[in-house]
Amino acid sequence: MELHEENIFKIKSYQTAVNTLERGEISIEGLGVSELQGINGIGKSIAEVVFSLGTSQTHSVLEDLLAKTPTGILEILEIKGLGPKKVKTLWEELNITSTHELLEACQAGQVAKIKGFGEKTQESIIQGLEFKVANIGKWLYAEVEAAVEQVADAIKELEVVDQSVTVGEYSRKMEIIESVEFLVSTKDRRGVMAALEGIKNLEKDKKSSSPFKWRGVIISPEVKVDIHFCGEENFVKEKILRTGSKAHLLYPVEDQKPLIDFLNEGPFQDEKEAYQRAGLSWIPEELREGFFEFEWAKSGEIPALLEVKDLKGILHNHSIYSDGKHTLRQMAVHCKELGYEYLGISDHSRSAFYAGGLEIEKVEKQFLEIESLNIELAPFRIFKGIESDILNDGSLDYPDEILTGFDFVVSSIHSPLSMDRKRATARLLKAIDNPYTTILGHPTGRLLLRREGYPIDHKVVIDACAARQVVIEINANPWRLDLDWRWVHYALEQGVKLSINPDAHAMEGYADMKYGVMVGRKGGLTKDMTFNALSLVEMESYFRGRKDKIKATLEQ
Repeated sequence: MELHEENIFKIKSYQTAVNTLERGEISIEGLGVSELQGINGIGKSIAEVVFSLGTSQTHSVLEDLLAKTPTGILEILEIKGLGPKKVKTLWEELNITSTHELLEACQAGQVAKIKGFGEKTQESIIQGLEFKVANIGKWLYAEVEAAVEQVADAIKELEVVDQSVTVGEYSRKMEIIESVEFLVSTKDRRGVMAALEGIKNLEKDKKSSSPFKWRGVIISPEVKVDIHFCGEENFVKEKILRTGSKAHLLYPVEDQKPLIDFLNEGPFQDEKEAYQRAGLSWIPEELREGFFEFEWAKSGEIPALLEVKDLKGILHNHSIYSDGKHTLRQMAVHCKELGYEYLGISDHSRSAFYAGGLEIEKVEKQFLEIESLNIELAPFRIFKGIESDILNDGSLDYPDEILTGFDFVVSSIHSPLSMDRKRATARLLKAIDNPYTTILGHPTGRLLLRREGYPIDHKVVIDACAARQVVIEINANPWRLDLDWRWVHYALEQGVKLSINPDAHAMEGYADMKYGVMVGRKGGLTKDMTFNALSLVEMESYFRGRKDKIKATLEQ
């Protein structure tokens, strides 16, 4: 509607309806037009659209808009930094209706010549297009997990299969998946090949398959699949060979002899025996990256990695006070029902006006509700937190007299994101140096497969957190998973604790905690280095001690 310059008031009514439905407490599934009209902010025309979308997945208004919009324009609208007005300008002035045409125009310097664009915007578009192309055919782990596990279960149930496991990058819990691999041990490979034809959501690529390997795709989501076969006696060896990364397998273990050479000396009874043959303790699958795992495996038993059951509370969550879907009560009760001891509520601060950031009056109102709920839900506790925007100069949102009222502060950058490494790092360092910063939220602001994070000097930032005793977040939202697992081990070496947070904007968001644990485990995170593995009593003591320290420092 914005692209085709529809009436601005009509556009705003749709935006209001979206906000109302997303943040509403009632389910609209199965409601008729008259019932939908009963919802505040939903008029007759929009109620008809909502009803039609719910029953037929389309509506004449949508069809009319799509009919006059080239398919390529919809793809261009997904590019970072290009809103409807700029896309319309590109369409009208350069007749650009596809990402391919847009890239050619940028490379020829034509886009920079258009009024309102310039060299900087042109370069940003090129980077956005290249990022999009580089990620074609890739999926988030969370996007494919359900489908992969269904196929895995179906393969295991086949009578002709002795053992079956996932291997490759999926078994190592990589955050981005390009292909899924299975290893099957069987005495009847042909029988398995035939039986695979009956598995739903699995489709064979006959051209690329062979009598020794099955290739194809999981149909939805469309992710590539390779199925390897072996005899029972070689199953352990093949599992390690097909699970470990290239760097893991080629790592020199003894006398410059790579691990793969020891593995090829199999067969083995189990994985523990295979690693012992190379003079190592057993290495968990998610650590097999050729990164730091061998330092641990040579020195003795690898410490027990963090598990979901170790987490005692959930910090960094949003309610309808800002841009969340559910009330503070709903978020707290659901958290308690899941077995957690505490909830940290950290709605957006006031500068995040686009996300309903809290003015000081709303902060005070929320505090009163928290205090009331804490009496009602005891011994469960809600901690008073805020996700404070890190402003352009690195300072935190709100004056000190407001920040001091919170139990904890999650400091995060949300905008602007177009920063070079020096500026982004300096901005974070100033926020870390602020005594009220308890947790550094999603340190790079990345959205996997959607946008790159702003570049930062990870070592400098982590070192600063170590010096100021600031916790670093592993944002468990599958699109973020930020801090990246590749920096978790360095943070642990510097003594920095990490907090697994779902950044939940709805009760359902708590389920993402497992993805944060997954990322933490890949970096070697243990229970004792996980901030929210602290019990309620320990967390209360920590927050109280930190506030006392801030008060004493400011009084000096």
